[in-house]
Amino acid sequence: MKRKQLVVGNWKMNGSLSDNEALLDGLTRADGLSTLDVAVCVPYIYLAQAQERLGSGSVSWGVQNVSEYDAGAYTGEISVTMLADFQVSYGLVGHSERRSLYAESNELAGIKARKLLGVDITPIVCVGETFEQREAEQTFEIISAQLEAVIEQIGLENLGRIVLAYEPVWAIGTGLTASPAQAQEVHGYIREQVALLDKVAAGAVRILYGGSVKPDNAEKLFRQVDVDGGLIGGASLNLIDFLTICRLAT
Repeated sequence: MKRKQLVVGNWKMNGSLSDNEALLDGLTRADGLSTLDVAVCVPYIYLAQAQERLGSGSVSWGVQNVSEYDAGAYTGEISVTMLADFQVSYGLVGHSERRSLYAESNELAGIKARKLLGVDITPIVCVGETFEQREAEQTFEIISAQLEAVIEQIGLENLGRIVLAYEPVWAIGTGLTASPAQAQEVHGYIREQVALLDKVAAGAVRILYGGSVKPDNAEKLFRQVDVDGGLIGGASLNLIDFLTICRLAT
């Protein structure tokens, strides 16, 4: 089954109204993106701007996090129903920085994924191992635990409604990148684990690579049979680099 490639930019805690305008308008005007799906996950406060600038085009917008609560006395939190007001298409859950900096658990990633599905926002579920875990040959064990916790929350019937993203934590922001063979090995393992539960979902689910993707390494990564696009960090803040990566995914 041929899966449509997906490239998602994760702006992290970056941006300004003026910088965003140039980047978003550049994405709106760009050609050559019709054969893949493209999205940018922006800071909450720029959702209205993203909706205004991208609303008439083919590029979608998403968020980098969401509260596990629906409403109430949770100062500073943003609920899924609030996101739905801005026609958000994607939401990152379980990103390695949320896990390491804010002690978010596998279970919490699953709860957030379930909340997003409840308002028809597609969760991009991030999984991946640290350098120490890879050195200890625990990569598959760690990823299995991360996947199982999410599936327990969303249910097998929703496996085909999520996107997965493999983040080798040791390659994020370090300049290191998993080799195409390393990426394929883990992506293939992830798809095999999904297939054990639902073969149809395994053939359809998109698995993105998210570890320091740049224009000079994207093509070889995207050639791998189980790599269905990328979750792009720093390079998504540069219009030319991001568009180059998107076009390489086609």
